[in-house]
Amino acid sequence: MIDRASIEAAAARIAGRVRVTPIVPLVAGDLGLPGDVTLKLESLQRSGSFKARGAFNRILSSHPPAAGVITASGGNHGAAVACAAADLGLRAHVFVPSVAPPAKIRRLRGYGAEVSVVGDRFSHAYEAMQARAAESGALIVHPYDQTGVLEGQGTLAREFEAQAPYLDTVLVAVGGGGLIGGVAAWFGGATDRRVRVVGVEPEACPSLHRALRTGEPVDVTVGGVAVDSLGATRVGALMFPIARAHVERVVLVSDDDICAAQRLAWDGLRLALEPGGAAALAALSSGAYLPAPGERVGVVLCGGNVDPATLEETQ
Repeated sequence: MIDRASIEAAAARIAGRVRVTPIVPLVAGDLGLPGDVTLKLESLQRSGSFKARGAFNRILSSHPPAAGVITASGGNHGAAVACAAADLGLRAHVFVPSVAPPAKIRRLRGYGAEVSVVGDRFSHAYEAMQARAAESGALIVHPYDQTGVLEGQGTLAREFEAQAPYLDTVLVAVGGGGLIGGVAAWFGGATDRRVRVVGVEPEACPSLHRALRTGEPVDVTVGGVAVDSLGATRVGALMFPIARAHVERVVLVSDDDICAAQRLAWDGLRLALEPGGAAALAALSSGAYLPAPGERVGVVLCGGNVDPATLEETQ
């Protein structure tokens, strides 16, 4: 069961392996955002995204064989698995689709992982990964639909709450749903104070938005600027009941909104965010999410695996 107790256990398990990432409470005039905003800089996490939390917890709570660990990823999750494997002295094999940015593939190889580029969609890479895992016996570390992964991602919410206990709402980007599932499990399990959890998805990758409207996870067509990190065609089965119970709603942002949020973070704070990492910020900067008067909003900046030169080029 994914709850506050299991997330507490995950936090103890991965302590010393992942960073306690900082928060930035914005002051009047910062970025021109509406309301009282606190940023959680998970883009500064090891491997460049929140994914390190789930990867370390999944591996440390399992018993990896001599064949090591294996996964499929658009880049961030693969980097997290490769980072964890390098730390723990394990072999890592990562399958990626051709849409994975070259910078992310270089990062995977930099951690010492074996990388296989298969197909042009995550599903193609995932199917190839499953076939190789069946042959090798390597431990599969799923990008989002495993209990250990969700519990690990939930440690971000635990940490954020301790750093900013005043928050009323937290905005979280959604891909396959591992992050928002863990965050919602943590905040939804609180008995003393209700913190709203709001998902943010690109219009081109509306997997949770569609699932909540339909009443169950369904396949969607994905694309757009954040497809490499938020382009899951279907949200995870484990996270969906959590989201249905504890995610207040999902707002959609356009590719232009996301790119504008990237530039805003770079120009205003010199924070390099990848498109998926800027999606939650885009909900505020675009007006897709409008805080109520006095509402204190936390924003998770979940990934920073981007070449800053590309941010300068978009000015």
